[in-house]
Amino acid sequence: MNAPTPRDAAIATVRRYFDAFNAGDRAAMLALLADDVVHDVNQGGRELGREAFRAFLARMDRCYRERLEDLVVMASDDGRRAAAEFTVQGEYLAADAGLPPARGQRYVLPAGAFLALDADGRISRVTTYYNLADWIAQVS
Repeated sequence: MNAPTPRDAAIATVRRYFDAFNAGDRAAMLALLADDVVHDVNQGGRELGREAFRAFLARMDRCYRERLEDLVVMASDDGRRAAAEFTVQGEYLAADAGLPPARGQRYVLPAGAFLALDADGRISRVTTYYNLADWIAQVS
């Protein structure tokens, strides 16, 4: 059996990351990240490091219940860049700072993520995009 190509290895890593998200396995997600991961928050700032990402996930888990469906993952031939497109099926559980009040509103939101992988195959950057105005309209 042949070793996976760098592209295939990157796709497998990104799929494991999103599978762990859907399973609520935050430890598995964090284990796939580089210690110095860069996280570009949708329409927000840049956070650095695995501990900042852990805090982000804790806030997300407090405020939202989400499942990602229709996942499609693509990667560059060298396995250093990947992209994912998916649909977020969510429920707004608790008010998040600067956003509308939460009352258990459900939402469906197309989204995407761009990821970089380091030489060790760990995810070194996560940049997520979705239409915040669409989300606000759905929960308002």
